[in-house]
Amino acid sequence: MTKILVLNGPNLNLLGTREPEIYGRLTLDDINERMRLRAEAAGASIAFAQSNHEGALVDAIQAARGKADYIILNAAAFTHYSIAIRDAIAAAGVPVIEVHLSNIHRREEFRHTSVIAPVVQGQICGFGAESYMAALAVIICRMEEHQ
Repeated sequence: MTKILVLNGPNLNLLGTREPEIYGRLTLDDINERMRLRAEAAGASIAFAQSNHEGALVDAIQAARGKADYIILNAAAFTHYSIAIRDAIAAAGVPVIEVHLSNIHRREEFRHTSVIAPVVQGQICGFGAESYMAALAVIICRMEEHQ
């Protein structure tokens, strides 16, 4: 069974109320439930974690080594400056798909650079909650190719 870990960074626990014009009105629990249902229907297991602390995300990425087949990661603000998260991704050996609710390339200049982009499989951004679902769809496609 394919094992997927979904990691969310700082302030994503406030989804649904934090700047809904940018991030939408769905809560993180709403997004997680949609993903859980889709993953289970495809025969995958899925686990979720959110932290406002960089080290906790680094620990989760490292712990996924040998345990998860894929990570879907919204590193939030850490995307733009966390070399620690970048290095954890590079060391873990688990394929990571970077996701963002908003299109980071259409926002403030400081959000245009992702320091994790060079070490992830790909980046999906700008589609709200569907960014997560698109990442999950990629994983499901790959699962089906390997059956």
